[in-house]
Amino acid sequence: MKKLVASSRFKINMLLILMTVFCFSLSAFRYYISDTKVFLFLNWNLFLAWIPLLLSSFILAFNIKSKISLIFIIVVWILFFPNSPYILTDLFHLRARNSIPIWYDLIVILSYAWTGLICGFISLNDIEKILSAYGKRSSINGVIIFFLFMSSFGVYLGRFLRWNSWDVLNNPFGLFSDIIVRFIYPLEYTKTWGVTVLMGIMLNFMYFTFKWVETNNERELKPENNLVE
Repeated sequence: MKKLVASSRFKINMLLILMTVFCFSLSAFRYYISDTKVFLFLNWNLFLAWIPLLLSSFILAFNIKSKISLIFIIVVWILFFPNSPYILTDLFHLRARNSIPIWYDLIVILSYAWTGLICGFISLNDIEKILSAYGKRSSINGVIIFFLFMSSFGVYLGRFLRWNSWDVLNNPFGLFSDIIVRFIYPLEYTKTWGVTVLMGIMLNFMYFTFKWVETNNERELKPENNLVE
């Protein structure tokens, strides 16, 4: 038990839970003061952002080795992963309102967006570690970069075309139609690819910065890297 509490993963999870409680508190306070439900949808968006982390944590916690099970869970993870960076686009809802100052709403949205993004990055790092057992480092990096660009495409589908992760089951033909037409006629959908490419680049910079900081800290904490006086 002590080993579990002392582990870095336990501390990160507790921090994420505290961040989530903070987000809920901001939202609840806003609702209490303004008596409006303007940003209550952020709670649902944050719940969806937690799903990729829960899936990757499930794989690690139960040490799943079956390739069929891994493929199935990772496919589900791919469908929900765009929900993590999606909350960044909720900044579109930021505008001056009479009941609540705009600076408060900015803090609300940024708190949810940051928490969702960290959930996504930690889950992506989990998937990267899981896949590292099945391929070379360069290949895995390529897959991670692809996942991030695919995620930004998913964000576009959700924000601008209003598709959801479960529409893969609810309306697969409509979803597939909207996707395939953008690949067949890319020049007619410059907005799609502008959002996808630029947001994908941004997410890659953010993730690999996040990953570099984590890796660098782990190296510095190793006893062999410490100088003995």
